[in-house]
Amino acid sequence: MHGCFVTGTDTGVGKTVLAAALAAALRAQGVRVGAFKPVVTGLDEPEPGRPADHELLGAAAGVAPDAVAPLRFGPAVSPHLAAELAGTAIDAAALVAAAQAAGARADVLIVEGVGGLLVPLTVGFSVRDLAVALGLPVVVAARPGLGTISHTLLTVEAARGAGLEVRAVVLTPWPDEPSAMERSNRATIERIAGVPMATLGPVGTGVGELAAAGAALPLDEWLGP
Repeated sequence: MHGCFVTGTDTGVGKTVLAAALAAALRAQGVRVGAFKPVVTGLDEPEPGRPADHELLGAAAGVAPDAVAPLRFGPAVSPHLAAELAGTAIDAAALVAAAQAAGARADVLIVEGVGGLLVPLTVGFSVRDLAVALGLPVVVAARPGLGTISHTLLTVEAARGAGLEVRAVVLTPWPDEPSAMERSNRATIERIAGVPMATLGPVGTGVGELAAAGAALPLDEWLGP
């Protein structure tokens, strides 16, 4: 399988925009792109003016939103709790199979996780376990500001501890005029973690804008078998 797994240091750190930018840029190059997010929660509390994660990824990749996320829940809670509240259970093997099927239909598969790497999809199966099962290299989305050093280093350590290859950390949204702290955060993470760093500025939800932002990133260096 060719592609990458986009994770984050936390929820709300820009994973979906980053994943959508990668998908849109690859699609603009004529690549058949698959997009996958195992679970979407929080549909009962939509962000005004912004599509849901699976809708944004679907638009970027040119696939149906429902094909992006096989499981969708209303409450803005962890996936395992969302399933429990809905009176159902998440089948980890089925999620892996769905992701593999999405990859088989495409040249490149962009997978976006849910929250951070250790978020439980079930009590015994985390986002990290899904990444391991798919065998894709990892790209980490992280905030540029205060607190990001520890959060990012912990995420990189958790990924590497499971044998995952971290191809890059992307600080987003990166300001046009970063502060001394933000510049220091970038340099410090790169030095300590020994991982390539990139930045992604504020990006809208239009496919053209996403594609332009993604094209400025080193896509070929991040994609792996």
